[in-house]
Amino acid sequence: MRGLMQDWPLLCSKVIDHAANEHPLREVVSRSVEGPMHRTNYREVRGRALKIAQLLEREGYGLGDRIATMAWNTWRHLECWYGIMGIGAIYHTLNPRLFPEQLAWIMNDAEDKLVFVDLTFLPLIEALAPKVASLKKVIVLTDAQHMPETKLPNAVAYEEWLKGADGDFAWKEFDENTAAGMCYTSGTTGNPKGVVYSHRSNVLHSMIAQAPDAMNISSSSRMLPIVPLFHANGWGIALTTPMTGATLVMPGPKMDGASVYQLLTEERVTCTAAVPTVWLMLLQHLEAHGGELPDLERVIIGGSACPRRVIEAFQNRYGAQVVHAWGMTEMSPLGTLCAIKPEYAGLTGDDLLAVEETQGFPPFGVEMKVTDDENRTLPRDGKTFGRLKVRGPAVAKAYYKDQGAELFDDERWFDTGDVAHIDQHGYMKITDRAKDVIKSGGEWISSIEIENVAVGHPDVAEAAVIGLSHPKWDERPLLVCVKREGREPTKEDVLGFLNGKIAKWWMPDDVVFVDEIPHTAAGKIRKTALRDEFRDYVLPTA
Repeated sequence: MRGLMQDWPLLCSKVIDHAANEHPLREVVSRSVEGPMHRTNYREVRGRALKIAQLLEREGYGLGDRIATMAWNTWRHLECWYGIMGIGAIYHTLNPRLFPEQLAWIMNDAEDKLVFVDLTFLPLIEALAPKVASLKKVIVLTDAQHMPETKLPNAVAYEEWLKGADGDFAWKEFDENTAAGMCYTSGTTGNPKGVVYSHRSNVLHSMIAQAPDAMNISSSSRMLPIVPLFHANGWGIALTTPMTGATLVMPGPKMDGASVYQLLTEERVTCTAAVPTVWLMLLQHLEAHGGELPDLERVIIGGSACPRRVIEAFQNRYGAQVVHAWGMTEMSPLGTLCAIKPEYAGLTGDDLLAVEETQGFPPFGVEMKVTDDENRTLPRDGKTFGRLKVRGPAVAKAYYKDQGAELFDDERWFDTGDVAHIDQHGYMKITDRAKDVIKSGGEWISSIEIENVAVGHPDVAEAAVIGLSHPKWDERPLLVCVKREGREPTKEDVLGFLNGKIAKWWMPDDVVFVDEIPHTAAGKIRKTALRDEFRDYVLPTA
């Protein structure tokens, strides 16, 4: 016997319809690429997205076509997503921080037919376009007044293009498992791999993300997503926020400390999301210039492990709750968020911080376990760490063109490549990437845990730990630090600071200071480059 419920497909167009119908005047505020602040609302966003869909169909684009975007977080980028998805085409977010060679490879692999591009990145698209045979058209996200001269014969200004439509259009209907979006991994090993989101997975992910123990977004929230839409599906915020009717504040191209502070205060932002480097810049700005954050209630931090001093600063100094999160492009991307369960509600001080430093527990819709190399499930004791594996309705079951098939097993578990442990209450803590864990004397050393303690030193701006060859122990840790401006810490200072905060046998065998630590396009430490740089470095204990 089957249920007698209506067949109501989970399509992304229903999200913007809901926002326009139930929260029509809720603001979408953006810092434009041209400079001034721009204000619109969900009803107008939907209307312009319908025009985009109408024009795309008229020009021959349709179901399954890949349509790229290379743009900052603005109202125009948001409109493009919904217009593209509304005809069954696939938004393909391009990360402009990747190398041009990688971008050309990605665009050819996806066979992008059209690209919406912000003014900032037009020179990059001009260089890439001749290398992408499938590309038919370039739409520059600006108006006629700001449209620059370009050597691209098929380029048009977005606002001029939109004048060719009246918006009298109906969203296309199709199966909810139809592809909605594509995002490529940053390609730290081999070529980037394409992750393909469905309408169903996007809608379910956003329903999961709005829950109180997750992002905790409601119609009274004012959300500032500093994480770019081109990073890991924009953390799903482009759908979660209109789904709840929350005000959306978009930062455009300016994400420095002063610009972020201006938006947080002038737009009375209550909730915001970004990687730790953004919050470090904001805190440095506040230290230098002063200021308060009276409206900010919640700071969602993901992308890489959050240093304790960032958590302490927001919670103790500015009264904002920090929600430490973890996820992956392959997970749409949310995997865990660190809300506080009743089991830990009585903790204070360092005991509470120790929980808040974990990545938290998975919401409904994400299953999680750790295994050893033989795929045996390990105990949830908060100390036994192994390979982290996940599955769920918004977790990838394969990559585009079946690359990296070895990461998916017959029971649909995806091997994240992370090493982690899970405690008895379900709190997960990443201890390393599998390829970055340091194997010393048959035991594993977490490079991330050492880094998080080291960056708490008042004179250290950034820290990275890599394993170097050792004749007795196989590998031993080398700590690489960037000094804070105007500070001169010594090796002895840093090692003394670590003493007693990590296991004695985890203590780095040496400390070196560098001007800069290399990062990936997603802002993560590029340890492959560090290992290359220090390949011939001899530890003093060797």
